[in-house]
Amino acid sequence: MAQLRELRASDRAALERIVRGTNAFREDEVEVALELIDAGARAGSGYLFAVATDERDEPQGYACWGLTPLTDGAYDLYWIVVEATLQGKGIGRALLDQVVRDVRARSGRLVIIETSGKPEYAAQRMFYERCSCTLLARYPDFYRLGDDKLVYMVRL
Repeated sequence: MAQLRELRASDRAALERIVRGTNAFREDEVEVALELIDAGARAGSGYLFAVATDERDEPQGYACWGLTPLTDGAYDLYWIVVEATLQGKGIGRALLDQVVRDVRARSGRLVIIETSGKPEYAAQRMFYERCSCTLLARYPDFYRLGDDKLVYMVRL
């Protein structure tokens, strides 16, 4: 079972490898993930991270979340990524559970999750549904023609 810890600046290369290794993200999306990792490694960024590691403390995945600006207790889950060869082994669930625990400890009310409606994202959507996330909305053709945005929520 994966261990969870805070993000370290030294995790960047491993997390980049994990993000790229999923083959789920376009290059511009990878760049955004790396920008958030870099920001999260600096104190006071507002981005919160949990890194899942193996017994040697090697990253296996991560989650990034933060308080939604101008809200009272609503948080956005920006990224949850698990190494491709380890998906389906409970690491994503452990990361999402950590996000929920942290948001609850901060007196948060809900977690908002946005994802793609592309067929290639079916496994991600099934993951959220298995984790009892509620589908709130679908925005047709949001990202691109044929690529809807789906919004899920976890109410605390």
